[in-house]
Order: sequence, then structure tokens, then C-alpha cells
Amino acid sequence: MICIDGVNTKEGAGMRFKNLDLNLLVALDTLIRMRNVSRAAEEMFITQSAMSNALGRLRDYFDDPLLIQVGRSMELSPLAASLEEPLRDIIVRIEAAVVSTPSFDPGEATRSIGLVVSDYMLHTIMPPLLELVTARAPGMQIHFRAQQNFPHILLERGEADLLVAPSLFCSTNHPSEVLWEDPLCCVIDAASKLEGDRLSMEDFLASGHVVMRPPNGGESYAERICREVGLRFRVEVTTFSFSSLPLLVRGTPRIAVVQRSLASPILRLGGVRLMEPPVVLPPLEQSIQWHSHRVRDPALMWMREQMHEAVRLATRRMQEAEAFACASA
Repeated sequence: MICIDGVNTKEGAGMRFKNLDLNLLVALDTLIRMRNVSRAAEEMFITQSAMSNALGRLRDYFDDPLLIQVGRSMELSPLAASLEEPLRDIIVRIEAAVVSTPSFDPGEATRSIGLVVSDYMLHTIMPPLLELVTARAPGMQIHFRAQQNFPHILLERGEADLLVAPSLFCSTNHPSEVLWEDPLCCVIDAASKLEGDRLSMEDFLASGHVVMRPPNGGESYAERICREVGLRFRVEVTTFSFSSLPLLVRGTPRIAVVQRSLASPILRLGGVRLMEPPVVLPPLEQSIQWHSHRVRDPALMWMREQMHEAVRLATRRMQEAEAFACASA
């Protein structure tokens, strides 16, 4: 007897397909993702011995080791590796069908929503989003996850419900919609001798720059766009956080190219001012993306509406911050 998701299943019992107990597919999916029997058991809330029994039955059925012990870790057999993607797709389809309901009442909802966002979005759009969701759907739970390279993979694995990312980084395999466009500006120290509203090309290139570079490699949108338009500046400081950029130029002669919505609120704190870059840079276009199997999920449709409203609220606050800075100058 084994226990999958808290249900005792005797040998020969349960729904079967080609003599495979379909309860074991969930166990196989978890084992492939965790690549560890103990962690897979913890995720499924079953005992380690029950998970070991499930793995044994799966090995017998497929006549394959599936997970192979290599040193202190386990690796997938070629067969298990070939099953990983189609099996995850099946599980995501089932989860989408089970979680989605024909109607959605935000006031009564207790749904948990996972959002993949950058720390830039966490400091700009997510605070007003939480205000709206808390007021309109107090029973809902929101879980933020950090962006990574190829963030759409989290959607495909069913580990996130919505992804907010630059449009150029979104997958073409899943639907998306533009959330907003955020212009880029330059942040400099308030006491800088640089004058005017726009930086000259000479001053921009002569100054040292502070840039954000993702911890897992790659480059930020701002650095990529500057490179593409031929602005090859001197990088003197790198950071892993977008939100730290405006603060890291204070008291220095350096420049940071920053999304305007991230820079404007810092004006209230003082110590910095904003200037236009020497050439017009394309704004950062952010999009919302969701799995193609979740197109008709009413909860996600409602959440996307709240995100668009949060953008309008954040934009108004950004304009108020800049008006405050102008009045105080």
C-alpha cells in the first residue's frame, strides 16, 4: 500500500491507463522536478518510505531506473529526461482545469496567485496592486517570485500564474499583453555641476556609470538599449538590484540610467535629480504573460485588470512626486 496526496492506494486500485496507476504520475512529476526522494515526499506531504515505494513501482512499470544516484545527488535517466516536459504539461493542464472556476467572486475568493516580478516592479507597481487586491479580495493570497533567466519556464512548470517582464523577454509560446511603458531617465547627484534638463553626449560618456546586472547573468534593459543605440559608457559600479540605482549615485559624480517610475519617488528623499539622456531611448515596455492553458481562468483575468489599474495609480503618484520636487527646487 502507498499513499499519494494523503490517499491510500492498494495495488490494483485507482484509475489506470495502460496498466499504470495514474496517481503515480504526480509522484513521478515531483521526483523529476526535485531529483530527491526526501524533498519530493515533503512536497507531496507523504512519508519518505511511501515515496520510495512509488519510485519502485514506477521503475518496475517503465523498466528503467528513472533517477540514478551519482555521488550525493540524483540525476535523471535518459527516459526520465524525455518524460519531464510532456509530463509537466499534462500536470499543468490538469491543475488549470481543477483550479479554474466558471465564475469568480473576488470578495469571496481564497485563491493563491503566484507572480514572477523583478525588484523594479516590486517597488513600483506591486505596492498599489496589493492595496487594490487587499481592499477588493481580502481572502486572496499573493506570492511574489524573483525573475530569472527565461522566466516563462516558471509558467510552463506551473510554479507561477503570471509573469511581469520586459516584452522582449517574454515567450512567444504563451499569450501576453502590454502592461505599461516606462521611459528611461538619468539620475545624478543633486549637487552635480551638470546643468540643464538633458545631458550632453560628452558628459554622459565622460562620467562613470552605475548599472544593474542580474545575479544570474545577462544585462538589464537599460544597458542593452544603450548598447544598441551606440552609448558605450564606462561602468564603475554594478549592483544586483534595480531599486538601489538612484541611491547609489548620491554623493558621487556618477550617472545611472533608470526607469522613471523607479527614480521619481526618490526625489522626495532629496539628494538626486533627474536629467534626460543625450539621445532618446525607447521606453521599457512591460508585459503580463500567462500560460496558454490558463486563458479562460477568471481569477487571472481579474488580476490582470487590477494590475492595469495599479499602473494608473502608480503613474499618478510618479507625477505627484515630480511635481513636488519641482515645487521644492
